[in-house]
Amino acid sequence: MKHQLIQHMLVEAGRAVRKKVLHSLATSSEEQLSTVYQDTQEDTIYTIDRHAEEVLVPILATYAADVGGMVLLAEGIGGEQGLTLPLGIEPNKASIRVMIDPIDGTRNIMYNKRSAFFLAGAAPNNAEQTRLSDIEVAVMVELPTSKQYLADVLWAFKGGGSFAVTENLFDGSSSTKPIRPSKAHTIIGGFAQFARFFPPGREILSSMEDEIIQTIVPSNPSGKAIVFEDQYICSGGQLYEMLMGHDRFIADVRALLYDWLRKQGKEIGHVCHPYDVCAHLIGKEAGLIITDPHGNPLDAPFDLNGEINWIGYANTSIEAQMKPLLEAMLKKHHLI
Repeated sequence: MKHQLIQHMLVEAGRAVRKKVLHSLATSSEEQLSTVYQDTQEDTIYTIDRHAEEVLVPILATYAADVGGMVLLAEGIGGEQGLTLPLGIEPNKASIRVMIDPIDGTRNIMYNKRSAFFLAGAAPNNAEQTRLSDIEVAVMVELPTSKQYLADVLWAFKGGGSFAVTENLFDGSSSTKPIRPSKAHTIIGGFAQFARFFPPGREILSSMEDEIIQTIVPSNPSGKAIVFEDQYICSGGQLYEMLMGHDRFIADVRALLYDWLRKQGKEIGHVCHPYDVCAHLIGKEAGLIITDPHGNPLDAPFDLNGEINWIGYANTSIEAQMKPLLEAMLKKHHLI
């Protein structure tokens, strides 16, 4: 793999999506941007998503031959089998597979509430045997609200570390940004949460969260806040908050919850998919501990439809504190 060239390609694509998103925010109303363009098996595609897709493929196509050909898997583009670039190349002849979520956090940005993120990961092309753990280059590009003039770009190479810069959207300058996951030994006094931004089942997730906190702090006579939460409505945003040292623990076990609800004949909801975590290599290279609910390193097939559960620990101390409590809660509520 041509790692540096692939990183350059993905950053350029992310910047183009960022420019398109900011243009859309400036020229279209919230009602227009939040109009449903298409419902897919994976998620709802909004008009703002479609705007971003329009600029993505042309940029990737200009690099496709130089990187040895690619199979692009992206939400809303090319279907389940993906789009092969350059056009006409056989999928098995492509050197890499690229997974992209053009806008992770659509619901945040289409209402101009909070940054979304362009997420991308590239792996050697092992056809259907390719897995998330094969990703060797990952990129995140912040898609800011219209009020921001600074936006971050982050990337990582497998075994080569994580990097970030802050870009000034007014004058084009940039500066190195430190990636500093929290070194705290406990979640107490910090941000930690279960992802429960979509119903149903939020009462179950809240109950597990409360029980874990009460186990750590059985009594709180002062009534002071013990742990803070921040329901950032996208996996990229959650990862970013951990990378910046803001959040110490995140558990997204919606897929486990909905699987249990499904077996009870109850309504299920929206889950995390592989494209939502395709940039998590950045977290791993930065020292975050990212696992599945059983404590194994996060991994899954390199496809669009899989259901992902992931746990993020800021460091080994947080993992030691939270892992056994989380496992106990998941077993108590019959999720594992």
